[in-house]
Amino acid sequence: MPAWRIFLRGTVQGVGFRPFVKRLADRERLSGSVCNTGDGVVVELDCSESAAARFGEDLKREKPPLAHIAECRIESGGTRNGHTGFTIETSRPIPGAFTLVSPDIAVCSECLAETRDPADRRYRYAFTNCTNCGPRYTIVRQTPYDRPNTTMAPFEMCAACAAEYRDPADRRFHAEPTACPACGPRLSAPVEEVISALARGESVAIKGLGGFQLACDALSADACGRLRARKRRNHKPFAVMMRDADTAAKYCDLNGGERDLLRSHAAPIVLLQLREDVHLPHALAPGLDRIGVMLPPTPMHHQLFDGSLECLVMTSGNITEEPIVIHNDEARARLAPLADRFLTHDRDIFMRADDSVVRWCEGAPRVIRRARGYAPDPIDLGFEMDEALGVGAELKNTFCLTKSRYAILSQHIGDFENLETQEFFEETLRNLTSVYHASPAILGHDLHPDYLSTRWALAQPAPKIAVQHHHAHIASCMAENGIRGPVIGIAWDGTGYGTDGHIWGGEFLVCDFAAFRRAAHLRYVPLVGGDRASREGWRAAAAYLFEAFGDDYERISRPLRETADERWGKAFDQMLPRARVHTSSAGRFFDAVAALTGICLESTFEGEAAMLLEAAAAKSCRETSYPFKIEDTVLPWTVDTRSIIRNIVAERADDHNVSDIARAFHHTLALIMKTLAVRLRSETGLNAVCLSGGTFQNALLVSFVLPLLRAEGFEVFQHSRVPANDGGISLGQAVIAAGALRARL
Repeated sequence: MPAWRIFLRGTVQGVGFRPFVKRLADRERLSGSVCNTGDGVVVELDCSESAAARFGEDLKREKPPLAHIAECRIESGGTRNGHTGFTIETSRPIPGAFTLVSPDIAVCSECLAETRDPADRRYRYAFTNCTNCGPRYTIVRQTPYDRPNTTMAPFEMCAACAAEYRDPADRRFHAEPTACPACGPRLSAPVEEVISALARGESVAIKGLGGFQLACDALSADACGRLRARKRRNHKPFAVMMRDADTAAKYCDLNGGERDLLRSHAAPIVLLQLREDVHLPHALAPGLDRIGVMLPPTPMHHQLFDGSLECLVMTSGNITEEPIVIHNDEARARLAPLADRFLTHDRDIFMRADDSVVRWCEGAPRVIRRARGYAPDPIDLGFEMDEALGVGAELKNTFCLTKSRYAILSQHIGDFENLETQEFFEETLRNLTSVYHASPAILGHDLHPDYLSTRWALAQPAPKIAVQHHHAHIASCMAENGIRGPVIGIAWDGTGYGTDGHIWGGEFLVCDFAAFRRAAHLRYVPLVGGDRASREGWRAAAAYLFEAFGDDYERISRPLRETADERWGKAFDQMLPRARVHTSSAGRFFDAVAALTGICLESTFEGEAAMLLEAAAAKSCRETSYPFKIEDTVLPWTVDTRSIIRNIVAERADDHNVSDIARAFHHTLALIMKTLAVRLRSETGLNAVCLSGGTFQNALLVSFVLPLLRAEGFEVFQHSRVPANDGGISLGQAVIAAGALRARL
């Protein structure tokens, strides 16, 4: 009988793949072996060629639910190896090879049932897991994914756990983080004490899967207010952990997709519509009609709801704008001003990962923040790439490595504007380049010279390439959807440094990975105040009024000036006509309309004005839009927005309902996108449209523009697994850089 080898690559470690292979081989009465390598999984079989082929098909068809097989290659292994039965062998590292690491997985129903059974030896054990659930990415120090290579290494298995670990019929067979109360990690305090503290209105710093979280009773206005004041969070909404999906349905309107997302193995924060007949504390999500809800991802989190509590604030355990804290001593030092008590444990977190945020939109999940439960799950590009690194943008930073046919995005790093975030970036980059044996031959960075991520890249010895921000956005959408272009790209967001030195953000591009052409954009308005203009919406509103009304600007702007009070001085008016920097930003357009309608004069967190404007528009049923003009005599074409502003000002003066104004504004933007796409198709012959940029996190706008584009016959591509905001821009940078490297060779 000849020998055959089956080489498997993909997410095949840490997902119960080897015990699955053994059970399958035993069922088919095949002799051989299976082992992890640094390159994936290798199966050796003593059998006929046809039996090996059938086995390969069975592997792909019956694989474990958390596994992803990207490659299954069968080769002759020469003569029979003389196996007796089928065995799982010791892992074999392969120098320079890599395998894909699984994200952390929320506790499965079987493990949860054990923790609730008084007769089970894992009753109320906070670290119960099996091959189908538990920590992965956050505890892996290096591959292969074996216990000695994780932060579980210090915990020697007791006899009972070791027996389960060695038993092919047990679901804990080779479950690397498996443990029990006799041999595993332990909490620093009884959960019952923490429940009592939360019920009294105290705030508790809790060590979760990927870092510390700050918790309080979400139904207590006083507790929420105190935590918000301590964290200096202004109006940025809190995430809420709820007991179960039925509890979420008690407070929010749930559709089937949202319910499935809540219960998924990633257990992300899901943005849900609040029910009109329910009133939660204002401090949870001031002014918004949606709230971020998650279900408990671990047995410990489930136990927090054993008492009367059913909703807990569960926000990142960090000082504002700093990375999430992961070490016990660091937590007690840095979070002491924020928390009344601590619940820690003695299992180290190796890779910090915040909670992911997802929104269900137009029949599909849209990842907004990609971290725990999703990272570092790779994006299969469908083609081989040279090794490159995209270092990301300034806000919502992530980085991206390309390796073979995969793009590996880091978890959410945060806003790249302080030393702590840079250290987190470098720490994660060291870890992922080590795990994936990556050696990027080229770096892609943002065109903006003052971004700290750009400065970091320029200080590195490797070759590098500057990538225009919106080109990277569209390339990211293309890469996620497995297309190489060329496409019509609509890239709308708040800020992106343009090739002309101005700030772009309302862009229509024609592009592929190699190059782009700016085909059209929103009309420029003067930008006064630099970064302050992204927080103080009245500045954007004044700029749009200045452009729209000219000589009548002073009279028209008087109501807005009175609202802005002393913040708006004569010096500002004098600077508008002399502004050196102008912007076409869609984000500033939203800010301007939010200020002109009185919905939001000044944002306390990034995107607040646009979120409030969307929430207001959702309350209206108006189906009309405002007139606009396309100036197409000179390339790039310009969308003249002045008539939109004039109509909004007129309706506001006539006391029109602000929700109606907000909705008409959204309809107008969708119509602008459709009109330009049709014109560009006529010019280029392209029928594929890619939507990217933070503006497309607006579900209402997306619900307006998609039907318009599809009715015109366009093939529309959006983000799903990668954020449309700047959290996905590193993917575009990486594929553009890899392509540039190949072009140079």
